[in-house]
Amino acid sequence: MSGLRKPDMQTNAYTEHQDPGVPRHKKSRKSASKKVKAAAKEGSAKRLVAVLLLLCVIPLFGGAYRLVTLAVGAEITPDNARFFASPLPVVLHILSASVYAVLGAFQFAPGFRRRSPGWHRAAGRLLVVCGLLVGFTGLWMTLFYSIPYSGKLLYVLRLLFGSAMVVFILLGFTAILRGDVARHRIWMTRAYAIGLGAGTQALTEMAWTLVYGPAGELSKALLMGAGWAINLAAAEWAIRKKSASASAADIFGQ
Repeated sequence: MSGLRKPDMQTNAYTEHQDPGVPRHKKSRKSASKKVKAAAKEGSAKRLVAVLLLLCVIPLFGGAYRLVTLAVGAEITPDNARFFASPLPVVLHILSASVYAVLGAFQFAPGFRRRSPGWHRAAGRLLVVCGLLVGFTGLWMTLFYSIPYSGKLLYVLRLLFGSAMVVFILLGFTAILRGDVARHRIWMTRAYAIGLGAGTQALTEMAWTLVYGPAGELSKALLMGAGWAINLAAAEWAIRKKSASASAADIFGQ
């Protein structure tokens, strides 16, 4: 019996799954800290999704109203004559933009992506199709619709941001095909920011109208441009903030 080693009392002070070099109370604090950070991150993601969905409300109601007027018929005026003359582009634009705005908001919830990776991939493919439809129909309407009260500046801005949205989606799609998740999310975030421009534009024009009255041709162009610019600035801020606190491989919670 003398050949048997006595149990090491120091080793018994820890569980068999615990690193003997780290006291139990320190591990408990680290575990609790991780849980708190994870809960805070999950709450922040939920608030972001809620804000994005709220930003969709006005454009969604406006699009639904436009579809109803096209379906049941309405008095044709200079403001809506182009839609009745060629309804397919605007119908595709409204339907694809609605799906893109609402479904796209949930792609910014890291916890949801991790719990349902299959859903995330399937939704992503649908969002690519819808996003491209939004961009291309928007460009088509800009080029071929006769839009009243639309000056050259607004015409250029619509072409610029519509083209940028299409390019960003294509860059994001090719990035994920290469397996570059970080670049994929960055480009898709920028594209979504442009796609959600209608919501911010509704707010900028509403604020202007409350203070100064109805916007003129130049004011309207600047307000719409400001809506797109504000969204892109917010997207770039989020991208830079995340890049500063995480490696390029796990940007946006990957």
